Amino acid sequence: MSREIIVDNFAGGGGASTGIEMAVGRNVDIAINHDPDAIRMHKANHPCTKHYCEDVWEVDPVEACGGRKVGLAWFSPDCTHFSRAKGGKPVDKNIRGLAWVAVRWAYMVRPRVIMLENVPEIRSWGPLDDKGKPIKQRAGEIFEGFCMALTTGIPPEHPAHGEMCASLGILPESEMAEALSRGLGYMLDYRILRSCDYGAPTTRTRFYMIARSDGNPIIWPEATHGEANGLLPYHTAAECIDWSIPAKSIFEREKPLAENTLRRIARGIRKFVIDHPDPFIVTVNHGGDCFRGQNIHDPLNTVTAKNGYSVVVPSLIQYHSETADDEVRGQELTEPLMTVDTQPRYALSVAHIMKNYGGNYTGSGSGADDPLDTVTAKDHNSLVTAHILTLRNHMDGQALDEPLSTISCSGAHHAEVQAFLVKYFSNGAAKSVQEPLDTVTTKDRFALVTIHGEEYIITDIRMRMLQPRELFNAQGFPADYIIDHDFEGKPYSKAAQVARCGNAVTPPVPAALVRANLPELCKEEQI
Repeated sequence: MSREIIVDNFAGGGGASTGIEMAVGRNVDIAINHDPDAIRMHKANHPCTKHYCEDVWEVDPVEACGGRKVGLAWFSPDCTHFSRAKGGKPVDKNIRGLAWVAVRWAYMVRPRVIMLENVPEIRSWGPLDDKGKPIKQRAGEIFEGFCMALTTGIPPEHPAHGEMCASLGILPESEMAEALSRGLGYMLDYRILRSCDYGAPTTRTRFYMIARSDGNPIIWPEATHGEANGLLPYHTAAECIDWSIPAKSIFEREKPLAENTLRRIARGIRKFVIDHPDPFIVTVNHGGDCFRGQNIHDPLNTVTAKNGYSVVVPSLIQYHSETADDEVRGQELTEPLMTVDTQPRYALSVAHIMKNYGGNYTGSGSGADDPLDTVTAKDHNSLVTAHILTLRNHMDGQALDEPLSTISCSGAHHAEVQAFLVKYFSNGAAKSVQEPLDTVTTKDRFALVTIHGEEYIITDIRMRMLQPRELFNAQGFPADYIIDHDFEGKPYSKAAQVARCGNAVTPPVPAALVRANLPELCKEEQI
């Protein structure tokens, strides 16, 4: 008896396929996507899969399956016309109706299990007015009809029946329409799940639907990660970061940062440095002793004429637009990275040991978990910590010890922000944190805070955008997943890599769903 096959519709760069492979131990059998770049990345990582680089509507399920039974059909239809990020823009009815493809496959080849992933807003799927805007009073009508077609049937008088026929390209009196009116008899359930609860280092929150025709119960896997007793700790943003990559000062750039970006950084610095309850202090120029630092709650070490302190705390800043009403949002580095989707942008602040020679920052330093470099008569090491800056939708960012927030496919919304603080020896008073950051000169950076009676100023602030590999790490992809070139070795631009990442399903979630609902397929490869 031939084994059941697995089909990944809307396969993209391979997030769902990778998660399914984690569970069953083999490549999916069929992957379908209209985007050549997405298919080429998928081929590089899933070489044994049969690929269709076509519109999902152009693929004949019967012909593609070739008489083989389908154990699992996965669907991740375009979510942009359901997402809140769409705002008030007109909706494309054809894109909004892509989920009907799942009904087509259910009718034509009857997969034993169907799984569908989308944004939570798909539950509001309803008809559109003449201007392409959703009719609020009728929100959810089409979604209800979609579920009815798979289960008990969608009667011809139901408001969604006409749209169903139009999307599927069938006549209301056709055999298929009549079958859908009677219902396909699937059991169906859906939930909203967070990726970080299943081991991904991102808080990405998505809608998941499971429908099955074999009479077996639908099982929702228990969370494996979280703060409750008995659960594994969340994977964090810090685990995804390559700490060896240097960041660039926000001052004296050839192309200055936008004023609103600087304001976001300033607000993030205030939240994660000035107002942070537990900043970290490290001593520099202390005469050669191998001092590694101290907690803010401990008494301050002896202050000498040449002794200096650096106070640095981590966070994540998020930005989206350059409008005046945008506010910097961020999160502490100790928190999971927030959801990665097609819109958000993040910047990261890195924690590492920096080197100070002659008062200047030189070299890339070393990792905080590496042995400290040689200590000379004048110690040149000080600790630099970081946070992630999320440049989008009024977010404050995040701490690095939390999962990363949603990643966008349209660009880099996550940035790293490093704050270097030293004792304030000037005769002047500390600057108000209410002042805009762009009024600060490069010589007198930014007086910030008083700690144990001592004033400190920021000597530099550094920022860099997160790299594609770091974002794929946050999505939960394996470290060896190929993202920078296709199956023929053709390189991808960073923008193309980020696009594949932001559109991707986080692999740990489909892995958990498949293990819970199709254990027989998972065992198959383990015999």
